[in-house]
Amino acid sequence: MPVLVTGAAGFIGYHVTEALIARGESVTGFDSVNAYYDPALKQARLARLARHGERFRLVRADLADDGVFAAALGASGADRVVHLAAQAGVRHSIEHPGDYIRANLVGHFNVVEACRRHGGIAHLVYASSSSVYGGNDRLPFSVDDKVDQPISLYAATKAADELVSHSYAHIHGLPQTGLRFFTVYGPWGRPDMSAYIFTRAIFEGRPITVFNRGQMKRDFTYVDDIVAGVLAALDRPPPAGAGTRHRRYNLGNHRSEDLMRFIALIERAVGREARIEFAPMQPGDVRETYADIEASRRDLGFAPRTPIDDGIPRFVDWFRSYHGAGEGASR
Repeated sequence: MPVLVTGAAGFIGYHVTEALIARGESVTGFDSVNAYYDPALKQARLARLARHGERFRLVRADLADDGVFAAALGASGADRVVHLAAQAGVRHSIEHPGDYIRANLVGHFNVVEACRRHGGIAHLVYASSSSVYGGNDRLPFSVDDKVDQPISLYAATKAADELVSHSYAHIHGLPQTGLRFFTVYGPWGRPDMSAYIFTRAIFEGRPITVFNRGQMKRDFTYVDDIVAGVLAALDRPPPAGAGTRHRRYNLGNHRSEDLMRFIALIERAVGREARIEFAPMQPGDVRETYADIEASRRDLGFAPRTPIDDGIPRFVDWFRSYHGAGEGASR
């Protein structure tokens, strides 16, 4: 039966959809194609998906609008849902909080409620975030850590989504798996993420702002590894008879990389030095992220294979191709 993927025009959603189709699935995509970042990039992803013909169908609508997701789910014939649509961005949530309440809270509720009412959903996999760990200074971050002290509204909405999903699994028996993604990068990535921001600026000869004066570490995770984890989770719904059918996993690279080394690899791939302007820590940011993936390895067979030494050159190669080798990097 088909799979319904929300956020199919987004970065991870596009790659998950391609992977599902590559293994023989049909996909109904659901996406509002909003203007949080340049919709032309989303349209370019959708154009690539459209080449699959009848294997891919798009429903363009807003998850937060009453009834539209339920109608799309009913018409799709899907028995599994991968819910990746959300309003992303820690910093953006400080200035535009209402966007996060609507997209991440109302939207997530509409998905789980529609799945409950549908009655034929074998598994709902949804995106959470490493941001839920807040200012936790215990490393690596474990799914057993408390996540009740978020330091951004974005993180708060993701933590709340996990609680909503747990309650629906407990009360209604809806099988669900939440995946906490750690700093995903790669081809067709989001322009508001560090790899894209730094690469664009270096190509254009503009300075890059590096927060906390470069004293930052991130568990950078290549998108192909994330996709493998999403599909592995989708294929392994929480079993019946083993308590509440809701599980949470970290999907990360299980290594914390210095931000300055990350930038150096971009410089090497681009072939130019960055003009760096150091700045204090931004509100809502954390100094370091680092994923404990033992549960993901054990239950999902998750095994990230792409270090940043390999992933960054692949991303820069895509950037060159998409933007015309840096000639029109402002596109």
